[in-house]
Amino acid sequence: MNLTLLRAFHQVAQEGSFTRAAIAGGVSQSTLSAQVRALEATHSVNLFDRRHRGVTLTPIGQNLLSITTRLFAAEDDAATLLGRARTLTHGHLRVAADSANHVMPLLVQLRGDHPGLTFSLTVGNSADVLQQILDYKADVGVMARRTSDPRIHSLPLRVDRLVLFVPKSHDWGYRSQILLEEINGRALVIRERGSITREVFEAALSEKGIRPGAVIEVQTREAVQEAVLAGFGIGIVFESEVRSPGDLHTLEVENAALSVEEYVVCLEERRRVPLVFRFLDIAEKLASPPAT
Repeated sequence: MNLTLLRAFHQVAQEGSFTRAAIAGGVSQSTLSAQVRALEATHSVNLFDRRHRGVTLTPIGQNLLSITTRLFAAEDDAATLLGRARTLTHGHLRVAADSANHVMPLLVQLRGDHPGLTFSLTVGNSADVLQQILDYKADVGVMARRTSDPRIHSLPLRVDRLVLFVPKSHDWGYRSQILLEEINGRALVIRERGSITREVFEAALSEKGIRPGAVIEVQTREAVQEAVLAGFGIGIVFESEVRSPGDLHTLEVENAALSVEEYVVCLEERRRVPLVFRFLDIAEKLASPPAT
């Protein structure tokens, strides 16, 4: 198959005119016309109905256009992919995440592969991350909120789960697990609204009809920890965020599904930008398989 002839057809089909296609392709109209006629003659078909004001596709021409569209898009993708290795010598990636723990391994890998790159990281809740992506304030994001927004491209990264923590002096300080019902009437220290931590945990409480006592709302995970240490209530955190125990004791909830999936996201229209593409590629390679 002669790709030069196919490309000539594709250009004319896209432009709807031999004249416009010749201008867009930087070739003479006679050359383009000869190439299309050669393609038609080789396969004994008519690809265009030629009219005074332009051309229209015949049925077989319409079918061929759908094929050449995929063909030349794949060719462009291949050229972009092969060119990425030399283009990632420098650049700056803006990252938004709902937890530094989930995104940091990806940045470490990216920096190791491309030492000339720089990064900025903004940490907020999942709603903040999504909004930054949509507002073009971040190039990529990592968040625990699945979205069906067609503007967003996403891929699963890992599954995390929520656990509780209390001071070691707490009356649960010797236990490894509790039942969710034991939260009833107990004070909680929890993230602000818009946080997936709060959303998932409150949904679990609502499903079982559990009503906690006082709810202390704070803006950061560090503030949750400090409030728990100060005795304001039981804290909720992702298991991956649990560090050296210190004065805190972690508990699993035995009878509630508190798993949360983290996603890497970007704008669909920007997923092939070299630096974004490379970040997605690393995320796919480092992604943990879903729990069975």
